[in-house]
Amino acid sequence: MQAYLKSCLRVSLLAGVFMAGQPAITGATAEAASEAAFNTKGSIIYYDSSGNATLDPAEPQNGSSYSHETLLAIYDTIIRFDQDGNLTPGLAESWKMNEDLTELTLKLRHGVTFHDGTPFNADAVKRNFERSAALGSKAGTTMADTFRLITGIKTVGDDTVVLTLREPSGQIEYRLAYNSGMMISPAVLTEGVFGSTLKAVGAGPYQLKSVEPNIKTVMARYDGYWRGIEGRPAGFENHYVPDSRARFNAVASGQANIALIEPRQIAEAKSKGLAVQIIEKNALWDIYLNVSRPGLKDLRVRQAMMHAIDREAIADAMGYGSARPTQQLWAKTSPFYIAELDSRYPFDQAKARALLAEAGFKDGLDVTILLLNTTEYRQLAEALQGMWSEVGVKLKFDVIDVSQYTQFGRPVPRGDIMIGRNGGRGDAVEGMAQIVGTGGSVNPGGAASPRIDELLGVAKKLNATDPKRLETMRELMREISESVGNIPVITRATVYAYRPGCIQNLLPYMGAGDERFNDVRLGAGCK
Repeated sequence: MQAYLKSCLRVSLLAGVFMAGQPAITGATAEAASEAAFNTKGSIIYYDSSGNATLDPAEPQNGSSYSHETLLAIYDTIIRFDQDGNLTPGLAESWKMNEDLTELTLKLRHGVTFHDGTPFNADAVKRNFERSAALGSKAGTTMADTFRLITGIKTVGDDTVVLTLREPSGQIEYRLAYNSGMMISPAVLTEGVFGSTLKAVGAGPYQLKSVEPNIKTVMARYDGYWRGIEGRPAGFENHYVPDSRARFNAVASGQANIALIEPRQIAEAKSKGLAVQIIEKNALWDIYLNVSRPGLKDLRVRQAMMHAIDREAIADAMGYGSARPTQQLWAKTSPFYIAELDSRYPFDQAKARALLAEAGFKDGLDVTILLLNTTEYRQLAEALQGMWSEVGVKLKFDVIDVSQYTQFGRPVPRGDIMIGRNGGRGDAVEGMAQIVGTGGSVNPGGAASPRIDELLGVAKKLNATDPKRLETMRELMREISESVGNIPVITRATVYAYRPGCIQNLLPYMGAGDERFNDVRLGAGCK
């Protein structure tokens, strides 16, 4: 079966965005879409695979880049990622770092109001930052790390905020384009409010109407949005449906007007006349490791697990033309990508068995995976279970709901490994720190080698434009590969299905694993 899939399904991947059976969305087509008539009375009804237990940007679950569509729609950020992951003005019109990277001055935008009418100004930013800092380790790792870095918050008039940093940082601007920069109305930031007790009031294009945790969030267009409302839909509904067949059926029947589908459903979607949009990103299916666990702490065991994976077979069987094998954390289009690392651990079962025996596990070893309960996660886990069993690694499943993924990174971690749809972070250094650095949110066992933490420490203090940053990040990738700090498997594109012409201006959003639906429009004939 694997040989058949390989011969029939392997196709060339295209960089960026392409449409299966449809023209690519380029700058020209996006411009044409902006001139078309839109349905401004209808709502985007999106069926997604994962959701939000709460709508608090500080909630640890919301640190995942695969739970951001709703957050990005409700809360605008201080600094904004464009579709390519570059930093652009957001609620701050401009910003400036001092020469030694220890002070950031933010110049704020005038005339912005939150959904409840509260003005956005320097005091609102200060209140948000003070609240986030007070949460400490209660907040998600990325946010907690951000505000441990900030030692001073000073306002100058209504439109200027000056942040003093504990140490030089080339990351702070990127962090303010992520959860740490999502602005909440200070009117709802009462003492002790957190998670489910927070009323979600932001300054984004959509305001909250209702929320059912991990089921559905319903939002309405905010007519006072500072970037304007021309052509914007009347609402945005984000439905959380783990079952891929249910999501597919929803868009095929018209219950939804867009759904996240699985690559195996591409052909079926086209056969039903749906448009399929595939967005290849700096994302992958990755295996996170607790290297402190018995067995996994031995490098030879981790190397054996790398050699025992037939990545081409998995890419063909699961990707249907939308995935490729990978042994590293970067897309081929990334400046951090190193071609030779993708052939470092070829599929070699004999080598894997020999390494296990050398490590003292000639009779095999048991490994428990914390398995998130969706179709795709199960398919990949079952493929790995079969491949690893052939060399002596016996994979046992501990199945949990998607919303419980944070159990892997808790002080008493659950599971030896966990599969993740890693979408990265806006800042490459932050993304690596969470995956392979000591204290990372999905790295409960610490760094696989001291050199990883050392290189992360160097990179954190380099400005994004410093040539040394590129050199350091490439050295970091080599060290991650050599020490098997994690186990990359295949690239993971996002695949959407919708009726042709219904969804306009869904552009790639490289700042997170999810796309940003903020500027999506509905075609005039879309219901």
